[in-house]
Amino acid sequence: MVAHVGVLSCCLPSTGFLLLFQSKRNLHRPFAMAALSDDPIRDWIVTEGKAKHITRISPVGGGCINFANRYETDAGPFFVKTNRRIGPSMFEGEALGLGAMYETKSIRIPKPFKVGPLPLGGSYIIMEFIEFGSSRGDQSVLGKKLAEMHKAGKSTKGFGFDVNNTIGSTPQINTWTTDWIEFYAEHRLGYQLKLAREQYNDSTIYEKGQRLMKNLGPLFENVVIEPCLLHGDLWSGNISSDKNGEPVILDPACYYGHNEAEFGMSWCAGFGGSFYSSYFEVMPKQPGFEKRRDLYMLYHYLNHYNLFGSGYRSSAMSIIDDYLRMLKA
Repeated sequence: MVAHVGVLSCCLPSTGFLLLFQSKRNLHRPFAMAALSDDPIRDWIVTEGKAKHITRISPVGGGCINFANRYETDAGPFFVKTNRRIGPSMFEGEALGLGAMYETKSIRIPKPFKVGPLPLGGSYIIMEFIEFGSSRGDQSVLGKKLAEMHKAGKSTKGFGFDVNNTIGSTPQINTWTTDWIEFYAEHRLGYQLKLAREQYNDSTIYEKGQRLMKNLGPLFENVVIEPCLLHGDLWSGNISSDKNGEPVILDPACYYGHNEAEFGMSWCAGFGGSFYSSYFEVMPKQPGFEKRRDLYMLYHYLNHYNLFGSGYRSSAMSIIDDYLRMLKA
């Protein structure tokens, strides 16, 4: 999920301030309440993280939903995200996704360590800190590694994920479904269309979108669809490289789905020809790929419409209208 230009300015005050604020608030709490640690992040780092000292906490930029900080310790650095408004379920979903991608042993992923609640409300996640390089790395290597993850990450349960998670701050429903077209229509397009109707009273996009949902079948003729583990929110802000130039992907919205759905954010991911060439060497292109590209972008345009407003409506509406004409629906 990429933030609207006007939203980027909300990013990332220091968690150091957050911890100081918590500390001052805690002076007025009854002693009996102290059973929940005042600083569970520190407690984990100096126990399970095997550090003796935290030497520095510094903010890390790049997002506008959570606070992000680097914790320097004598045992090495840790990356910590906190959110003062949302409970642990959001980070639990992220941790499960990171863990699933990490287990494929394909592309580099920050290993998740710990998720928990903050004592004054909200939640945190602690994970491996990866030192980024000076560029996003080689696109051909990224394409190959991503395809290897899709090939390795399979599900016997169908399409979905073990938990619901979030795409940006929008809930993402991952109820297990055996049929991909049904899953994508109901839990991706349908959910976003309902949000648009509820939030903006936009009956036009809802009704046209419903027509499209009922007529997706011809776009998938002669296509074999296997549930692949997807990052789910692969745009340029979630792609980097480590200091050795190896690609790194982070901040996922994972689920098991059609591998082509991974390219739904390609309108702001900057994938080039070498990326796709390398990807398709591992995961061969299926018939009708070009006809389905905009369908997978539609989900993300609808999500941006619901998150950031009418600036994204025309793109979503144009895609819907084009498909309705193509499908004569």
